[in-house]
Amino acid sequence: MTTPSAQLPTPASQPEASAPLRADSVADSAGGLTFDIDLALRDPADWNAALVLRLRGDAEGADEVRLPLSPAGERRVRAVLPSTVALPEGRWDVYVAVGDERPRRLAPGLNDLRSLVDRRPGPSLSPLAVCIPYTTKHGNLSLRSWLRAPHAEAGELRVADGTLTGRGRLYRVERPVAWLSGAVVRARLRRDPSVAHEVPVTADCADFDFSLAYADLAAHWDGGQDVWDLWLARADEADENEEADGRAAEAAAEAAPADRPPAARVRIARILDDVVDKKPVFAYPALSLSTDRGTVRVTPYYTADNDLSVRVEGA
Repeated sequence: MTTPSAQLPTPASQPEASAPLRADSVADSAGGLTFDIDLALRDPADWNAALVLRLRGDAEGADEVRLPLSPAGERRVRAVLPSTVALPEGRWDVYVAVGDERPRRLAPGLNDLRSLVDRRPGPSLSPLAVCIPYTTKHGNLSLRSWLRAPHAEAGELRVADGTLTGRGRLYRVERPVAWLSGAVVRARLRRDPSVAHEVPVTADCADFDFSLAYADLAAHWDGGQDVWDLWLARADEADENEEADGRAAEAAAEAAPADRPPAARVRIARILDDVVDKKPVFAYPALSLSTDRGTVRVTPYYTADNDLSVRVEGA
């Protein structure tokens, strides 16, 4: 961490130059974020500072977003990330830049993300943008963003009698009833995308339900671990044998809505809440099944991207 120069405004109460600057984060009901930082302004007339968001893994720095910092009371500055600013999908590290100083990594302060809990976006054809602040393993502030169009939000999941029963809701399509007419949930085997199993959905407006029998997935197990990725697919979508890693909708989401035809399939995911990493939080029971090749354990889970999958492995 760099040491502030004499020109860098610092809070008078900051005991050491190396003490991390912290940003408080507040989410609004539309999905926008406001960041407040304890940073005193020595000369507001000469103030030139920004909150800098950098997409992790972008070595060339092409994906960088700068949000201007403005006074927000005594010894406080504020930056706003409106819900209308859709960040490309990924993880964004958060910095503060003052004048010509090298940007400094920010640490998290207080997070108020209550508005993100059970969020229900309104009707729109624009890509669904979601952004959640979180603390990294090194204690820094970062953002996890998603950009999906359409989006199939996973809801309640139940495991009983060898079957996964799920409920979801489809967003960002013009006519959800028509889109869901004849639609299926497709489980695709990650190690061999040519292998897939489909079950029909029952639709009610934009909501849908499905039931997936574990035995149909376990029948393909041949040792080791199999992962089945779950997709919501439109009735007229051709089942091409291509590798799909959950990012198929991302490229479509970056196009202008007028130029983008509705995606014919979309990964089922859970992103409309305040939990940035569902995998350790949403734990579902494993079920043991007997197959011709031995006993397996079948477990639904959320991936690192909060997409819904089913794992089949030896017991």
